[in-house]
Amino acid sequence: MKYSIHDGPGIRTTVFLKGCPLSCWWCHNPESQEIKEQLMLFPNRCIGCKTCIDVCKHGAIKEVDSMIITNLKECTHCGDCVKECYAEAREMAGKTMTVDEVVAEILKDKDFFQQSNGGITFSGGEPLMQPSFLIALLKEMKNLGIHTTIDTCGFASKKTVEEVSQFADLFLYDLKHMNSDKHEKYTGVPNHKILENLKLLRDINKEVFIRIPIIPGINDNIDDLRDFRDFIRTLPNVKIVNLLPYHKIGQEKYNRLGKPYKILDVEEPTQEEMDFASEVIKTCGVNVKIGG
Repeated sequence: MKYSIHDGPGIRTTVFLKGCPLSCWWCHNPESQEIKEQLMLFPNRCIGCKTCIDVCKHGAIKEVDSMIITNLKECTHCGDCVKECYAEAREMAGKTMTVDEVVAEILKDKDFFQQSNGGITFSGGEPLMQPSFLIALLKEMKNLGIHTTIDTCGFASKKTVEEVSQFADLFLYDLKHMNSDKHEKYTGVPNHKILENLKLLRDINKEVFIRIPIIPGINDNIDDLRDFRDFIRTLPNVKIVNLLPYHKIGQEKYNRLGKPYKILDVEEPTQEEMDFASEVIKTCGVNVKIGG
């Protein structure tokens, strides 16, 4: 959970649920892609005490040339080494919690919600991957009079989207690419289900903010931008589009998880490139904002 002013109106608490059906090449939260808890390594913090080697029951941690090496393929992500690491060079990404535990954490920020017309945003990963848990949380928020927002990629069953929409006040809805083949190449899944669910939210007149990550060389050419614009024109329930410039902040997380980062050669978009994207998309008549 974290405090946020970019995940919906007002001051908000954002709850991140692990697990995502997409594996976007530019994902800045790779630790949220798998639904299980995962070990993250911070080698620069390691003091070489070797306690982690002693407590690892699976032989996944060894000393090699005076360096502590963790074989993440052999690691079971049990967390024993994290509990014993004095230097905090090891952390677990993810924590199993009950609905009541999450609600208790959320309520610590309730005064901020009331003062700013804010609320709670469920993000991820992909919150729709845990529909029963999510709906239980949404119901609790509704009972408490707290504004609810779902930050989603939209890749879920129609039934899940229909059920969640009954309790969500706002959807922050990601559009990655309008070309389904390219969408599948860069995210791992086609976009048909995503677009159909967005049309569903249109048909029930649910409030939606569109979010488009601008990734140079992947979805920012004039044809890509026009395709986004033309589709958004068909969505009268969408009043705001946020263009999110690609950044490399998440790259180090891949190293901590032992995962490859696929777009090392992609540079962050310039202000001129973001302004150009904004000018193209705003011709559909919506309010376009650069950033969250």
